[in-house]
Amino acid sequence: MSIRLLSENMINQIAAGEVVERPASVVKELVENSIDAGARRIDIAMEDGGRVLIAVTDDGCGMDADDLALAIERHATSKLPDDDLQHIGTLGFRGEALPSIGSVARLTVTSRTAVGDSAWSITVDGGDKGAVHPAAHPRGTRVEVRDLFYATPARLKFMKAPQTERNHAADVVRRLAMAHPEIAFSFSDGARSLIKLAPAQGDFLSAQLDRLDAIMGNEFGDNALAIDAERESIRLSGHIGLPTLNRGNAALQFLFVNGRPVRDKLLQGAVRAAYRDFLAHDRHPLLALFLDMPPELVDVNTHPAKTEVRFRDPGLVRGLIVSALKHALAEAGHRASTTVSNMALGALRPRSESGPSGTVLPLRPGGGAFGGRTAPPSSLAEAAAEYLAPLDQAHVSGTFGGAAMAPSAPAPAIDEAPALEEYPLGVARAQLHETYIVAQTANGIVIVDQHAAHERLVYEAMKKAMTEGGVKRQVLLIPEVVELGEAGAEAVTDRAGELEALGLVVEPFGTGAVMVRETPALLGETDVVGLVRDLADDLAEYDSALGLETKLADVCSTIACHGSIRAGRRLNGQEMNALLRQMEATPHSGQCNHGRPTYVELKLGDIERLFGRR
Repeated sequence: MSIRLLSENMINQIAAGEVVERPASVVKELVENSIDAGARRIDIAMEDGGRVLIAVTDDGCGMDADDLALAIERHATSKLPDDDLQHIGTLGFRGEALPSIGSVARLTVTSRTAVGDSAWSITVDGGDKGAVHPAAHPRGTRVEVRDLFYATPARLKFMKAPQTERNHAADVVRRLAMAHPEIAFSFSDGARSLIKLAPAQGDFLSAQLDRLDAIMGNEFGDNALAIDAERESIRLSGHIGLPTLNRGNAALQFLFVNGRPVRDKLLQGAVRAAYRDFLAHDRHPLLALFLDMPPELVDVNTHPAKTEVRFRDPGLVRGLIVSALKHALAEAGHRASTTVSNMALGALRPRSESGPSGTVLPLRPGGGAFGGRTAPPSSLAEAAAEYLAPLDQAHVSGTFGGAAMAPSAPAPAIDEAPALEEYPLGVARAQLHETYIVAQTANGIVIVDQHAAHERLVYEAMKKAMTEGGVKRQVLLIPEVVELGEAGAEAVTDRAGELEALGLVVEPFGTGAVMVRETPALLGETDVVGLVRDLADDLAEYDSALGLETKLADVCSTIACHGSIRAGRRLNGQEMNALLRQMEATPHSGQCNHGRPTYVELKLGDIERLFGRR
């Protein structure tokens, strides 16, 4: 069989297989063209999920008759004036979209420039190009795509239900709208309006948050932390949700590079690393992050859909994201998302009433060892004596659960506590079921899970000790022998040197057992056997080539869980208040190591509504 050149129409249809995967791909290409044309308003309409009609209308710069004739030619574009792929400053640049769409559908493009006397129109019917002719249209461009894939019937078999295709297209519009808050967007399916976004006003970050609010919901706006960081010539901006605002998938994670929505494993991995200390492995935060960098530092010419990018210095990008997100989360302190209290209020309402609306799924409890009765950390009484000290003094004096604290006069009884306004988490009033602390604030109440809260405090103390030269250890008067089986004992002894840096000194003791000689001092009296067995289970899952530094969060979390105040431990008033004061002074104390909230705050107005007083 001899080699021959493919026809121009066949080439366009092959290209369409890469560029036009489904109706959402058509919407993406056309809306990106409108953005590149400087539009300030873009209207999108679909019928029957895009099979019958896709129409995109904008008020951009428009095209004259000559440009319109070239626009439907393959690889014709106005976006690479210098033929330089290293400095791409637009969303589109390949010149493939319109000819590819026209090869598989009936395409009509009508456009008018600001100085044009009239508009011009051209049609492409399954690859057959018509002539440019005058038309009536205001400034801007309207592109109509009818009977999508009629020229390639096999592709029709792969289209999903109209509602599914419409939802995919709406997702594309939302992503592009996030990156361009200055542009007004509307999206309809012929019967109703699905998206209607006015141009956002104000400075960059406030306009960005307004647009995210409109798309992701008010719950995100109420619980978002602003990100604005720069390293060398790369800037990272956007907003991230508090860890307690999470869901079971990453559908509400939006990542952009130079205004282009992308799905990049490097960026997703950096987000996971930043939230690793705060969320269980199967929970995902809500966020929208925007990377802006010189075009020569990123390659967007890696895939026809342009959703994949390559960075010249991926380590720099990853480091910027991780450090910026961790800094913002640390600045949030003990704050927990408002959805925690909303969920609590929803649970208290009668079943006939609907709970608060939103996109966030109920939190799933994380793992960890709970229950059991062990002695509290040895410094609990010392910490309790400090609960009335000012927050900054308490922070300097030590860390609840291990560090030495300055001596103080005995704390007064609960009912003699000072003004509630001094303490964000209030003053303890009661302990329920020896598990939950109830505190009164200036304008409501706070309910604290004592085990989850103290687990976070111990974990943060361990991380701080590690950065300051290692965790202090205490020698056991009588070493503890732990039976683990051969595999478990080998896993623990192989990492004995690394465990020592975490304050746990172990050595082999016969076949299938280890002897524990020292434990982290900040744990006080703890269940040594349970701790080592849980660590053995954790270590058995790790790649032997990885150091424990790579899994530090998991190991510290396990140790912290065993060193925390257990559910079922009765605390007196001073001990409860000491826990509250240390939570206020400790970053990330709004959630435990597994991503569960450590406290729920109910405002007085919410409580009054529960009883019909409002």
